[in-house]
Amino acid sequence: MAERDTEFTFKKETMGKLLSSFFKEDKTRISVEAKLLMVEMLKIFVQEAAVRSQKQAECEDCDRVDIEHFEKILPQLVCSCKHCPRTGHSISCWISSCHKMVP
Repeated sequence: MAERDTEFTFKKETMGKLLSSFFKEDKTRISVEAKLLMVEMLKIFVQEAAVRSQKQAECEDCDRVDIEHFEKILPQLVCSCKHCPRTGHSISCWISSCHKMVP
């Protein structure tokens, strides 16, 4: 498969609107720095999904990545954790790191 070195990003305004849609109170605000951090985290998440999907397709001797390849790697990216060790709240972890965070 041919590698493409295409740079992409997500707009901080879009990220702000997305995050704001989960706020319970209209007064809640998010800082520019927090938006930029979330943009970077989403970018890393998407890059990791693309790489893992490509590797899955290669393992299946496919020359093209399809949605089925993404669906197969999705559980590796998103998993539910029981509780945050610091706060005790339910949390979701990504990029298969929850087994390291919660015993």
